[in-house]
Amino acid sequence: MTQQNFITHDNQKFSDIDQFPGASWCVLSQPVPEGSIHRLKLKEGTVIPAHSHPVDEFIFVIAGTIETGDTICEAGTFWKTPAGVNQGPHVALSDVELMTIRLGPMGEFANA
Repeated sequence: MTQQNFITHDNQKFSDIDQFPGASWCVLSQPVPEGSIHRLKLKEGTVIPAHSHPVDEFIFVIAGTIETGDTICEAGTFWKTPAGVNQGPHVALSDVELMTIRLGPMGEFANA
């Protein structure tokens, strides 16, 4: 690519994540093979069970309040989870929006 690429707010389409009712995402970019930079929305009460990924993951809370493990994270909170480290469960204490960067494949998404 030889120029900047913009995805405006109007062009960001969210898709439901069937595995997690109340969750939807919008993939903005794939910076590495099988990786993604995406927005994730969770409706209040949505739970993503404890799990791990085979690659590093970086998360920024854009809006709302989420509990991850024993930590309550509000808008403006950032966290990193290294590859193979258990994380979660993630519980949306309000409607939540996250920005997530995953540097490779999702892996098998099952309880850790």
